Amino acid sequence: MARYLGVDGGGSKTALALVDDTGHIVARATAPTSYYFNDGFDIVEKSLAQGVTEICGHAGITPADIDAAFFGLPGYGEASGDIEALDAVPAGVLGHDRYSCDNDMVCGWAGSLAGADGINVISGTGSMTYGERQGIGHRVGGWGELFGDEGSAYWIAAQGLNAFSRMSDGRLPKGPLHALMKKRLDVSGDLDVVSLVIDTWKGNRSKIAALATTVCEAAETGDEPSARILSAAVAELVALIETTRTLIGFTDADIVPVSYSGGMFSNDGFLNQFVAAVQDSSATYDLQTPRLDPAVGGALYAAKRSGHPLSPSAVQHLSEHNPTR
Repeated sequence: MARYLGVDGGGSKTALALVDDTGHIVARATAPTSYYFNDGFDIVEKSLAQGVTEICGHAGITPADIDAAFFGLPGYGEASGDIEALDAVPAGVLGHDRYSCDNDMVCGWAGSLAGADGINVISGTGSMTYGERQGIGHRVGGWGELFGDEGSAYWIAAQGLNAFSRMSDGRLPKGPLHALMKKRLDVSGDLDVVSLVIDTWKGNRSKIAALATTVCEAAETGDEPSARILSAAVAELVALIETTRTLIGFTDADIVPVSYSGGMFSNDGFLNQFVAAVQDSSATYDLQTPRLDPAVGGALYAAKRSGHPLSPSAVQHLSEHNPTR
C-alpha cells in the first residue's frame, strides 16, 4: 500500500496529512508555523521535523515508508535566492528525495478542486489565486500585506482600522464599527490603537488580520463603511480569478471550475457575497464547494507528482469521508 504525505504550511500553523492509495487518511498532525519571513529560516526545518515525526508516530511508520511527499511552504518562490535551500530542507527530515516543494497555494488548489483543472482563490491572512489547466499553472496576487494581498483578512482589517480612525476624528460618521472595534481592541482612548498595533503588536500580520471578523460583524449590524470594505474585497478576489482564467488559457466559451480556501470564507455573509459576485461575472464559472482540505490536497498532489495519481474512486472516498465544512 502506497502512502502519500501532504504538508500545508501556514503563517499560524503547519498541517500534515498522510493518505494511502485507497483514499483513506492514515494520520494527521499539526506543527508550528513554517513561515520563515517572520520567524527565520531555521523555523522551517524545526516545524517540518516536528510534524513528520508526529505523523509517522501516529501511523506507526518511519519516514522511509512514505512513498512521496509534497511540501507547500508559505513564502516559497517569493525570494528566488531561498528556493534551493528550501528545496533541500525536507531531505534531511525524510531521509530520502521522494518529495517536491512549492508554495502552499498549491495545497489549497489541490484540496479545493481535488487536483482537477480550475482555479482556487485564497482569502486567509493573505490572498492570491492559483490555477492549473492542462499542466500549466499560474499564480496571481499574494504580494504581501504591505502593498498587496487585496481582499485578504489583513487587507479587510487594515481598511477597517482606517475606517475606525476616520470615524474617531470625524471624517466619517460614527457607525457600529467604531464601538465594536474599540471593544475588540480593549482600549480606553481611540488613539491608543496606534500604540497597541504598532508598538505592542509590532504590526503582527496575524493579529491584525484577525480583526477582519470585527469588520464582518459591523457589516452585519448595518455599518455602511464596513459593508463597502467587504464588497471591495470580494471585487478584488473576483479580479484575481478573472486574471488567472486568462493566463491559464480558458476562453470565454469554457466553463471554468472555481473553488476557494482560507478563513474569510468561513464567514457566511462574506461567502454569500463572493458567490453572488462570481455568478454575476461575465465569464462562466462552475463554483464548487471545497472538496478537501489543503493538507489532503497536498497528499493528492504528491501522488500526482510521483506519477501514481489516486484513482477517481479513491478521491471520491476522500471527498465523502473528509468534508471541509
